[in-house]
Amino acid sequence: MLEVESPSGLARVYLHAADRPRAGLVLGHGAGVGVEAPDIVAVRDVALAEGVSVGLVEQPYRVAGRRSPAPEGQLDAAWLAVVSRLRERELRGLPLLVGGRSLGARVACRTAGLTNAAAVVCLAFPLQPPRRSGSAPRPSRLAELDEVAVPTLVVQGARDQFGIPPPGRQRKVVEVSGDHSLKGDLPAVAAAVQSWLADLLC
Repeated sequence: MLEVESPSGLARVYLHAADRPRAGLVLGHGAGVGVEAPDIVAVRDVALAEGVSVGLVEQPYRVAGRRSPAPEGQLDAAWLAVVSRLRERELRGLPLLVGGRSLGARVACRTAGLTNAAAVVCLAFPLQPPRRSGSAPRPSRLAELDEVAVPTLVVQGARDQFGIPPPGRQRKVVEVSGDHSLKGDLPAVAAAVQSWLADLLC
């Protein structure tokens, strides 16, 4: 476990090193659950099996014991500080893949250009917040995905209340059974990521 000082406070990284790594993958957690989320753990295990070292990033607000996520700017700043540290040391010289689940996927997409990521993996990307009773529809976040200029994998539950993003020129979307948690079919989540990584790193 590494501790990294960032402009947003202290972040933690749980580093899992592959033998003879071919790449490094940095994953962020969602708003309501940390890096122990079942889908993140499944992706970590698949990545290690594919020879990819994995860093699981715990945002400063969670390290400090707060439940509510920090504003976008603070999340992005902390993420950039962590990725910079890993690129300089633990993942130095490796192709960098980034991603996360839900909130973490949004952070990875918004900063993909700044981190010079080679690819992005999104677990349960929160495309459009569910409409509240009596309120206007909330805005879509598709632009965050569309701005990513590198190969992107989105793994989405078929019953995700946030909706399902469309595929794009460099964006592959895989639907699995289940909802936003992706716990309904973890083997399918793992298989989708394994296949994508194998093609990406061949």
